Amino acid sequence: MISAGPSRRVLHGAARASALTFLIVLLCGLTLAFAYANKARCAGGAIDENGRSQVFDIRKDRDVCYSDIQFLWIGRDIDNHVFPYVDGAITDDGALTGGAVEYPVLSGLLMWAGAIGVDNDADFLWRSALLLTPFALLTAWMLARMAGQAALLWAAGPPLVLYAFHNWELPVVCTAVAAIYVLTMLTGLTVRTRGIIAAVLLAIGFCLKLYPGIFLLPLAVFVLTEGAPRGARRIRDLDVAGASQALLAAMGTVVAVNLPFVVAGLEGWRASIVFQQLRQADITTNSIWYWGRQALFGSAATDSTAWQEMVGVASPTLILASFGLAMWLGLRHWTPTSAFPWVGVSGAMLCGFMLFHKVHSPQYTLWIIPFLVLLEVPWSLVAAYLVADAAVGVGVFRYFYALGQGEGYELMAGIVQFGVWTRTALLVALFFLFVRAGWRGACTSAAAAAPSRQLQPVA
Repeated sequence: MISAGPSRRVLHGAARASALTFLIVLLCGLTLAFAYANKARCAGGAIDENGRSQVFDIRKDRDVCYSDIQFLWIGRDIDNHVFPYVDGAITDDGALTGGAVEYPVLSGLLMWAGAIGVDNDADFLWRSALLLTPFALLTAWMLARMAGQAALLWAAGPPLVLYAFHNWELPVVCTAVAAIYVLTMLTGLTVRTRGIIAAVLLAIGFCLKLYPGIFLLPLAVFVLTEGAPRGARRIRDLDVAGASQALLAAMGTVVAVNLPFVVAGLEGWRASIVFQQLRQADITTNSIWYWGRQALFGSAATDSTAWQEMVGVASPTLILASFGLAMWLGLRHWTPTSAFPWVGVSGAMLCGFMLFHKVHSPQYTLWIIPFLVLLEVPWSLVAAYLVADAAVGVGVFRYFYALGQGEGYELMAGIVQFGVWTRTALLVALFFLFVRAGWRGACTSAAAAAPSRQLQPVA
């Protein structure tokens, strides 16, 4: 007679995991409510003729409630309900006109959709928050399924309060996490099938905010090796067709999403690319390039064309070099007993991008949080990263306020620099840790195990 004990334990474990997942999603919803309340401090009340809350300019830096969502209500023809890109352009001095925005087309569509039926920035912030919220909740659900209670870092952590409605980051984070979820959890499908689906999701992310596109190369290598340890794969057995299909699926998705905008308004579509190319490493970018120049030449340093030209070359060169190093380290960790660590390599590549890009907006922290949830890096480093992030995410606006008021700004500048350089050191450490990190929680990832091993999901 077969004992029912093991079956009962499995059912009990599944019920507990489901309850934990529900709790995490619920907490994420509460955190999002706090996140909206935080940004809404800058909205409402008296509205001027442009639909701008008069309190916005008074409070945005002083009270640290600034958001790009509210700010960009004016200046991108969102307030005029102009469909993005089609009639857009960019002037010689870098100003966007005619509905052009600085983000890829799917983010532009979200911006336009959030403005439907509203006539002021406060309502635009509210509608945009409603539009973005499901992506955060879905991300919390997927992370809880993959990593258990570690998902609380996403669902109830300070970054979600600070940045959930700072910009349009939640959809792109959701697509990146969804790609990992598909390849990790849907083990009933072949590695090739999962890889193709994941590639399409990353391509959609690329059409939102670009960065998920950098994960396609490690994903393709994982599909190429069929998620197996090196000892199980001979050269002639590599799945070249599967890797090629994943990359072609991604390319096809990007073309399908962008082609209608290219045909309808090439100049408006191209304007978003040119805008980013023209952007300089200035005081608004929070990058090592601006603060590095300050450290080298002092606070009296003025903008230098030669410096900006150097950054224009050095930044992409170092980013590409970091990608190459991450892939090399990943291949070294593809051993006779371990699969190619595509998630860890993706996290390392993201670290390289965030480290060397000429712009490091505070909300980029939302990009890296899922990797801190999923990969087993020391919690002490995670806590240190959150402290550094808060120093930048809060300090930079107080710094702007002090500058605008003509007050002493040295203290706030010091806090921002502490955050920038601490974050820089942590990104370097995480770059190397991610590649070799195991997985948190009860989930043994299919992305880090041979196909013969069965995934044990937490819910």
